[in-house]
Amino acid sequence: MHAVLLTGHGGTERLEYRDDVPLPVAGAGEVLIRVGAAGINNTDINTRTGWYSKMPANPGSLTGWSGEPCEFPRIQGADVCGTVVAVGPGIGAALIGERVLVEPAFDGRAAGGRLAYLGSECDGAFAQFVKVPAPFAHRITSDLSDAELASFPVSYSAAENMLSRAGVVAGERVLVTGASGGVGSAAVQLAKCRGARVVAIAGEAKAAMVAALGADRVLGRSADLLATVGPDSVDVVLDVTGGPGFAQLLGVLVCGGRYAVAGAIAGAQVELDLRTLYLKDLRLLGCTALDAGVFARLVGLIERGAIRPLVARSFPLRDIVLAQQEFLEKRHVGKLVLIPPAVAEDDTQPRA
Repeated sequence: MHAVLLTGHGGTERLEYRDDVPLPVAGAGEVLIRVGAAGINNTDINTRTGWYSKMPANPGSLTGWSGEPCEFPRIQGADVCGTVVAVGPGIGAALIGERVLVEPAFDGRAAGGRLAYLGSECDGAFAQFVKVPAPFAHRITSDLSDAELASFPVSYSAAENMLSRAGVVAGERVLVTGASGGVGSAAVQLAKCRGARVVAIAGEAKAAMVAALGADRVLGRSADLLATVGPDSVDVVLDVTGGPGFAQLLGVLVCGGRYAVAGAIAGAQVELDLRTLYLKDLRLLGCTALDAGVFARLVGLIERGAIRPLVARSFPLRDIVLAQQEFLEKRHVGKLVLIPPAVAEDDTQPRA
């Protein structure tokens, strides 16, 4: 099959487009999916460059997000919409032909396993086919295209997970950082679905588009939050940026406020004044693994048309380097999506 192999940590020269990669075979409890489209995420770049490692100066210490060394070659790609074409032992054939979205984090810890992320601990969707555990392939009925549906899984589930962990309810005031990016733009929409009042932070060139998503107020990245929003005025902060603005984010939270984080694109190292944390009775929530029910709830919102996709541009899979370069320029709003080559009908089943 056609696929992109990540051959090691480094630059885009580590991305190798191949047309002779063995077709995966669904094992016990798994399904094989023909990939219709696969979205690009920060985690793809971070894993390739070794950004998750705590000691990046030592090449021998580079790891993935889990803290474990990455195995290469690896097919990345956590965002996927596709069609089930084969099932492994123990899975009913009724799933074959179903259109699905894949929940990207496979949490097997309750059964003594591990938390594995699609495209990191196991091969992902930058390919014509991908196999996944059947419980994480969610049927979906929608008129949206594969590219549009592929824009949802990672970003929107991360945003919904943050809202869920923070317990956001109608009428609360929510501040969203990085609101023009994948998770941020999803958080704006999903917070509005819950009836929250949203203050969004985004670049000035993208402010109008973020406002069109439902944000009640849009501020520039350089805004003085304590002056413009006010201290002790926000119930929940949903943060994907981190960086030097961290102290102000805690400053605008009310006593008993909640800070949820699922990214650090502006800087992973922040300065925390513990007096702010304990004197204001704040809760800091790290969000990676999805809570039970989050992804199923997301699928329901998509099917009802309660949220809309944001696809900035689609690329052929072979143009992944160009797509990642555009992704890093951060001039787009929403998601960039890769489309694998079409598959002939007689090539949809694994061969012995």
